[in-house]
Amino acid sequence: MALLEVRNVSRFFGGLAAVNDVSFGVNKGEIVGLIGPNGAGKTTLFNVINGFYRPSRGKVLFKGEDISGMKPHKICKRGVARTFQVVKPLQRMSVLDNVIASAFLRSPGRKEAERVALEVLEFTGLIDDRDVISKGLPLGKRKKLEIARALATRPELLMLDESFAGLNPAELNESIEIIKQIKEKGITILIIEHHMKVIMSISDRIVVLNYGEKIAEGRPEDIASNPEVIEAYLGESGSA
Repeated sequence: MALLEVRNVSRFFGGLAAVNDVSFGVNKGEIVGLIGPNGAGKTTLFNVINGFYRPSRGKVLFKGEDISGMKPHKICKRGVARTFQVVKPLQRMSVLDNVIASAFLRSPGRKEAERVALEVLEFTGLIDDRDVISKGLPLGKRKKLEIARALATRPELLMLDESFAGLNPAELNESIEIIKQIKEKGITILIIEHHMKVIMSISDRIVVLNYGEKIAEGRPEDIASNPEVIEAYLGESGSA
């Protein structure tokens, strides 16, 4: 049984299908990439999976349980965490307090939440910034903080929405290593990303969306040579 199952999911807005009859699974321990042109429905699908939107049709299952339309905090407590394209930390709070706030979702008290937060900050390389007010962080560290906040909820499935966007080469390499280490910890990853070299190098499988529909699914090498994918996306983005 897949850890996450997306079954025939559609999401309509005023009669327009942002996501149309999409199905795929994510197995425990995998990194699955979700790619497609801008407007393909990737983030909308993320919003359906983690409860921000209720599917118009179809269902989402996590560990066999139907979580379709469940509130985001309840889905998070079941072990699904996500990051966002636009990073919005609690700007007046320190880096540590930002992560503690997330850790409270699945921690019994302040002491345990702080222990988890410090562990996550060490893991993500932010421990020396723990007392820094988050609004003063540069983009690369804000992106790391977003991942740290998600990890603090101790997820089984981590959903990353363009966590590499805007990073310089050094920050990009650091983030790739963090993702690989997250996988080594046994956390399953579903990732939206436009850096094709990155997504091809870290993903076990890739799902491709175009105009809200799944047009391909397979190993990175198969996706890279798929004519429909090349026409819809790879040919436009090149090696971006």
